[in-house]
Amino acid sequence: MRRIILTTISFLTFLTAAGQVTLNTAKADSVLKRIAANSIPDSVHAPVVDKLLFYNQNITFKFRLDSIQKTVPLSYNEYVQNFIDVLGKQKDRMGKMLGLSNYYFPIFEKALKAYNIPEEIKYLPIIESSMNPHAISKVGATGMWQFMFSTARAYGLNMDNFVDERKDPIQASYAAAAYFRDAYEELGDWLLAIAAYNCGKGNVTRAIGKAGSRDFWVIRQYLPKETRDYVPAFIAAVYLMNYADNHGIATQNASIDFKTDTIQVNHFVALADLARAINHEESTLSILNPSYKKKIVNGTELLPKRIILPKVEQGSYAKLYDVLNNDIEVERDIILASTDDVRDLRKLKLTNKKIIAKSNTNTYKVKPGQNLGIIADLYNVEVQDLKVWNNLKSNTVVPGQSLKIYGDKSAPIVKKVLKPDFITYRVKVGDTLSGIAEKFDGATVASIKKTNGLKKATLQPGMVLKIKS
Repeated sequence: MRRIILTTISFLTFLTAAGQVTLNTAKADSVLKRIAANSIPDSVHAPVVDKLLFYNQNITFKFRLDSIQKTVPLSYNEYVQNFIDVLGKQKDRMGKMLGLSNYYFPIFEKALKAYNIPEEIKYLPIIESSMNPHAISKVGATGMWQFMFSTARAYGLNMDNFVDERKDPIQASYAAAAYFRDAYEELGDWLLAIAAYNCGKGNVTRAIGKAGSRDFWVIRQYLPKETRDYVPAFIAAVYLMNYADNHGIATQNASIDFKTDTIQVNHFVALADLARAINHEESTLSILNPSYKKKIVNGTELLPKRIILPKVEQGSYAKLYDVLNNDIEVERDIILASTDDVRDLRKLKLTNKKIIAKSNTNTYKVKPGQNLGIIADLYNVEVQDLKVWNNLKSNTVVPGQSLKIYGDKSAPIVKKVLKPDFITYRVKVGDTLSGIAEKFDGATVASIKKTNGLKKATLQPGMVLKIKS
């Protein structure tokens, strides 16, 4: 009897110690297998069950999270467990994420490394958008990293009639990394920075004030409902992407499962023409270059544009060069996009109602070949104004359709063509800020640092800098 008691006490001591230390994956799983294999009387197991903190606690998951934790704390609690259960049942979706990660994760990792952001943040687009560059939320957040219009502008992303860089996996990843740099500098905690990415630094700061703590799990109750779930869902995604096999999640083939080349284009080029030149489907090039709204790469000598292609066979080079070196016939005016933030649009709608109440009404009949953009130019108004005034849900109009236009019909016709605020430059090996400044008229080291939010002069090859034009 004494031997049994001593064995029991020793075993329980071992269990307590094992729960307090971080084990690597192999050791953690090995320990758990040995526990399961031992023939221990029920009287020994009972005290362990009594120490469970929540009903579906699984110590295996805690060991595994501990083993993969690097910089971002990967806490284990009932909230994380619930999302492991939820996402673990979405085997098809998570299998697709595994397939897409082979292409997208290296892009994310490169951008995060450029800003010294923990590599674990690369899992965030799984929760944000299921790594879909065309994802748009109900409030207008767009792209893999789900940038709102104003935040995207603040972090150097460009939205105009040709491109929406929120949908560009490369540009948006650098913008997201810059945001996390700022959020961490302000909040001093990675889980708080992740929460701020979802609900804004202001909401997190107010929650900290209410809770009197900087611990996410303490301030969680004061955050918006979506953000309360956002962080544990992120941790669950990190876990499942690393332990997919243990949950029966199989990697699915992705639409991008081939090697690619990146080139700079200084002409206006159609993706369809490029696809024919290299014997690929246009849809393939659209997947690789999701930010081009018209499926046209609008490169110029002053502002070349990036295009990603499948590895080109040598026999296609001649046709490819012909396409790349000839401009297509297309209207070249750059028109900066208006906000698509639903909250801003509501405010705009209220403002327009006030304007309508004080304005005269003009009626215009749509002529063949016209669209809302052309009509908006005629009356020096915005397309969004026309849609609000006429309760239009899309930009489609038909000849003969009557449109209400508020304001002075004789308003001067002004072409709303705006010069881009900046041009971009990709940092090469050996580049310095002073050397780059010399390449552009009016540019200085100080202006480049300010425009790009750089606190140091250190550059990483591949970084994309914004240079004011």
